[in-house]
Amino acid sequence: MKFQANTRRRAIEYEKALVQYWKDNKTFEKSIEQRSADDAYVFYDGPPFISGVPHHGTLLSSIVKDAIPRYQTMKGKRVERVWGWDAHGLPAERYTEKKLGIHSRKEVLEFGLEKYINATRENMLETSSAWEDVIDRIGRWVDFKGAYKTMDKDYMESIWWAFKTLYDKGKIYEGEKVLMYCTLDGTPLSKAEVTMDSGAYQDVTDPSVYVKFKLEDGSTMLAWTTTPWTLPANTALAVNPELDYIEVKVGDEQFILAEELAAKVLTDEKHQPLQYEVLRKIKGSELVGKKYQPLLGVDRGANAHKVWAADYVSNEDGTGIVHLAPAYGEEDFELAKENNIPVVHVIDQNGFYTESDWVGQNVWEANKPIAKDLHERGIVWKIEYVRHSYPHCHRCGTRLMYRAHPSWFLNIDAQRKLMLEKNEPINWFPEHVKHGRFEKNIEQAPDWNISRDRFWATAMPVWKSPSGKVKVVGSYAELKELSGVELDDYHRPWVDEIVFDIDGETYTRIDKVMDSWFEAGSMPFAQFHYPFENVEKFEKNFPGDFIVEYIGQVRAWFYYMHAMSIALFGTNSFKNVIVTGNVAGNDGRKMSKSYGNYTDPNELMDKFSADSLRFLLLSSPLLNGEDFALQDKEVGDVARKLGMIWNMYDFFTMYAEVDGWEFDPEKPFTLNPDDLNNPLDKWIVSRVHQLNQHITEHMDAYNIPETMAEILPFIDDASNWFVRRSRRRFWKSEDDNDKNDAYRTLHYVLLKLSVLLAPFTPFLAEELYQKLGGGSESVHLLDWPTNYSVDEATIEFMAEARKIIEQGLSLRMFKSDDEQQVKIRQPLSKLSYTGQKLDSYYENIIAEEVNVKTVEYAGAEGVELVVLDKTITPELKREGLMREVVRVVQNARKEAGLNVDDRIKLSLKTDDEELRAAITEHSETIKAETLALELGEADYGFKTDAKADGALLTVSLEKAS
Repeated sequence: MKFQANTRRRAIEYEKALVQYWKDNKTFEKSIEQRSADDAYVFYDGPPFISGVPHHGTLLSSIVKDAIPRYQTMKGKRVERVWGWDAHGLPAERYTEKKLGIHSRKEVLEFGLEKYINATRENMLETSSAWEDVIDRIGRWVDFKGAYKTMDKDYMESIWWAFKTLYDKGKIYEGEKVLMYCTLDGTPLSKAEVTMDSGAYQDVTDPSVYVKFKLEDGSTMLAWTTTPWTLPANTALAVNPELDYIEVKVGDEQFILAEELAAKVLTDEKHQPLQYEVLRKIKGSELVGKKYQPLLGVDRGANAHKVWAADYVSNEDGTGIVHLAPAYGEEDFELAKENNIPVVHVIDQNGFYTESDWVGQNVWEANKPIAKDLHERGIVWKIEYVRHSYPHCHRCGTRLMYRAHPSWFLNIDAQRKLMLEKNEPINWFPEHVKHGRFEKNIEQAPDWNISRDRFWATAMPVWKSPSGKVKVVGSYAELKELSGVELDDYHRPWVDEIVFDIDGETYTRIDKVMDSWFEAGSMPFAQFHYPFENVEKFEKNFPGDFIVEYIGQVRAWFYYMHAMSIALFGTNSFKNVIVTGNVAGNDGRKMSKSYGNYTDPNELMDKFSADSLRFLLLSSPLLNGEDFALQDKEVGDVARKLGMIWNMYDFFTMYAEVDGWEFDPEKPFTLNPDDLNNPLDKWIVSRVHQLNQHITEHMDAYNIPETMAEILPFIDDASNWFVRRSRRRFWKSEDDNDKNDAYRTLHYVLLKLSVLLAPFTPFLAEELYQKLGGGSESVHLLDWPTNYSVDEATIEFMAEARKIIEQGLSLRMFKSDDEQQVKIRQPLSKLSYTGQKLDSYYENIIAEEVNVKTVEYAGAEGVELVVLDKTITPELKREGLMREVVRVVQNARKEAGLNVDDRIKLSLKTDDEELRAAITEHSETIKAETLALELGEADYGFKTDAKADGALLTVSLEKAS
C-alpha cells in the first residue's frame, strides 16, 4: 500500500461517516457472529426510562457499556448487547399525566383507567430517535431493533413466574407496615428507591410542639413531637422505664418530663430558662400503665390512651415522653402490634383528613395550623420550629409521609446472611463499595415492599376469594386454565376483569401492581422470557459477567438484582461491577438548563469529537466512583492531546509519499525489539508493547482509570521523543536500512496503537487503522494483541538518559547570583553524570538534547547526579548563533510554502559582525540543516526579516531547480 499526505478527514467528518460505514457493513453484527456461543460474555444493560432523554450521565454509562464489551469481544468473547427500556412505573405515569394535565391518583380514576393505560402505552411507543441518534454519535454498539421493554407481554409473564415461585417458597408475604408513602401518587415507596439519589431528602422547617396529656390521676405528661399532623391519630404514649422523670411546677402549670431534659425544655420563646420547682421524682416504670384522657376527646377503645414502655425513648432530645400515632410511625406501629394498641387512620390515601377538626384539609397544608390551633386551645404548651431533612418523592417531588399500609413483601431478613455471603465473590470497582455502601445497604434493608397501588406496571398475579383465600398465578396458561380467558394485553384494567371459581368461591384480582424495581431486578431472566423460552441460554450464561451504573444504583438496581437472584436462584446475579460517580455541571452543581452549566452532548461532540468526550470521561474520577464537574475546556485538551496521533500520521505519510515507502497489508505484520537495530526503534516498540500489557492487566481487573492512565504519556513519548528524535532519519538518513526501519517502526507503532485504542476511542482507532492500511475490514474485528516482548535494557537505559536530560535542562534554567539561565540553542561545553554508565549512543542523545559538546561519566557515586558547565566561550557563542540562524531559515521555508524535501538557494544578510562570523564559520552546517544548495548574499524570490538572538537578519530564498 502506498501512502498519500494531506488526505485525512476532520474528526466530525470521519466519526459520522464511520457510523454509517459500520451500519452498511454490519460490522457490529459481524463482531458478535465471528465469536462462538461457547465463549459468551454476558453484559447486563440497566434499561433507562423510556420517557427520559439522553444526557451526560446516561452517556457516561453508555461509554463504559461500550468500552468493556468491545475489549472483551477483541479478546475472543461473544458479547451480545441488546438495548432495554424501563417502560413501567411512576416515571412513565408521570410522563403521561403531564401530557394529559392530570395531577393526582384521584384524577387518574376520574379520567378513566382504560383511557389512561392506553395513553400511557402510546406514549411508551412514541419514543423518538433521539436515543438511537446520540448512542450512535457516542460510538456505542448496541442492538436497538431487538430491544426488550418491561411492558412487553413476555417480560411480564416472567415476572408472574418469579412472583409465584417466591410465594410458593414462602419468601413473599402479605402484611401491613409503616412505609414511605406518596400522597400525590397514592402509593407506598421503598426506602432504597427514595434514597438512591441525594436530592430526595430536602431541608424543611416544621413546628415541634410540646403537648399536654392529662392523666386520670390529675397529673399532666408533657410529650414532644415534630409531627403535629399525627396528633389526631394519637392512641398511646411511651416512656423509657429506666429513665428518671420529674414532676415540675412552671408558673401555674405542672408537668411530668425526663429529669435530664427539664432544663433544656423549660425555656421561654427566647430560649431563656424558666423558673420551675421540682415537686417529685418518678421512675419511668412507675408511669407505665397509667391512663390519660383522649387528646381531642375521641375515645379510641379499651386498650387506647395508656402509657407504654419503649426502650427506644431516649433523653437526648424532646421530653422523654413520646406521643404514639401507630398508623404514622415505624416504631410506634411495631409497639402497637406487640401490645394490641389501636391503629387509627385519620388521613386518606391522597393525604386529606377524613375526621377531626381538619376534615378535607391536606396533611402538609394543615401541619402548621394544627400546631397553632392546639396551642390556642391550651393543648399545646409551646411551639418551636426545627429545620430538618425530610424525604420527598423522587419522581414527583411531593413530601412523603410515613403511613401504615397493607402491602406485599419479599422477606429480605430471611436471606440477608446469604446476600452478604454471595457479595464476597463479586468484583467491585471501586473496591470500597463492596463492603461499604452495598454491604451496609444489605445489612440495614427492611423487607422489600414489592407492591404498588398504581396502574401502569405488571399486575400483581394474586386473586382472592371473599373468605380471604389466595391464589397466585404463575403464567398466562395457568390463568387461562382457571378462567378460560386469554388476553392480548395483561395490563390493568383488562386483567382486573378476569375472575374464576374454585370450590364454589369466586376469586378476583387484588388492586395492586408490581414495584418496577421488582421488574428491573428480574431483567437477567425476564429479557429472555425465562422459564418459558431460552432456558438453556439463560442458565448457561448466568450469573452475568458485567454491569455498570452510577453510584445511586448501588442501593437500587444492583441491590434489587442481587435480592431477586438470591431469592430465586441462591446466588449472585453478576460477577463484576463498575460504579461511577455523578457527572456535574461546569460549576460543580447538578447539570441543569436553568443553571446554564453544561453544553449539550451533541454540540460538545461536534466541536471536539466523540472520542475526546469518551476518553475524558473514561479517564476521569467518575470511574473511581467520584463526582466530576465536566468542563468543555478539558474535552478540548484531550482532543488536542489525541491530535498528536494525527500529527505523527501526517509526519509519516508526508515522508512515506516522498520516498515511496510501501506496506503490504496482506502480509502478517509483527515487530519485536530484537528485529531492530536502532535503540530508538527498540525503545518505542518496547513501549507500545508495555502499553499493550498495561491496558490488558487493568482492563481484566475492570480498573478503567488505571487503564487510561498510560495512554496519553505513551502518545507523548511517541510524538515528542521517538518522532522528534527520528526526524533526520526520515529525510536525510545516509543508511537506507535505518530509514526503512524508521518507517516500519513508526507504521507499526501507529497501527498497534489503533488496535489498543479501539475499545476507548473507536472512531479514531478505525480511521487510523484504515488510513494505515490495516488488513481487516475493521479494527473492531481484530483479536486483542498479546505481543508483550520488551527490551528491558533499552527501556532502562533510555529512561536513565531522559532523566539525565531532564536534570541537565533544569540546570540550564537555574538562575542564581552566580549563574545565569542559558537558552537551549546555546551550546555548552560539558555535562557530567554519575550513577549507571551509559554507552555512547545514549551519551550522544544527552549531548544533543542538552546541547553540550561532551558528556562525561563521573563514576558510580557522586555528590550530584548531573553537573553542567555553563561557561560560554566565543566559539560556543558563534555555534549558538548558527542554531538561531537555522531556526529563522526553517521558519522562512514554511512561510514561503516550500515542501519538506525542496532544495533551496539561500541568501543571508546582516550588519551584526558576530552573527556574520557565525554564518561564515558554520555555513556548511546551515546549508545541510536547511537543504540549501547555495549560500550567499544574492536576492531571491522570497524575502523576510527576522531577529536572530536580537540581531537583524535578512533571509532571501527560492526553490532550487
